[in-house]
Amino acid sequence: MSNQELVVLGRSDEADACCPGLLTAPLDEDQAVELAKVFKALGDPVRLRLLSMIASRAGGEVCVCDLTPAFDLSQPTISHHLKLLRQAGLIDCERRGTWVYYWLVPEMTDRLAGILTRPAGEPLPGRAAATGAAS
Repeated sequence: MSNQELVVLGRSDEADACCPGLLTAPLDEDQAVELAKVFKALGDPVRLRLLSMIASRAGGEVCVCDLTPAFDLSQPTISHHLKLLRQAGLIDCERRGTWVYYWLVPEMTDRLAGILTRPAGEPLPGRAAATGAAS
């Protein structure tokens, strides 16, 4: 995934135009492809745990040296999972000497939340009539 793809999906002021909420308008093919890449990155238990460990870390960042021991996986495998999360735009990192430090990209998780959230109390389109008819 190129950096341009990540900018289009989650790091642009035009993100609302790119990926409206699912209830606002149907996703077009390009939007669905871009979102699928992010959801694919989240579709692995190890990556979900890594993302959770990074996001919940006090201070907002964590060294890879603190992530690796939590898993029964090799360091290269952990690095691969972190790379996929980075390519999806969910985390970012910085090398400091020997170690790499990771942090959450909140704009991306906020964007995903916005896409999946409907306004509280509002029924799904067409559901109110269907529910009333069934009563």
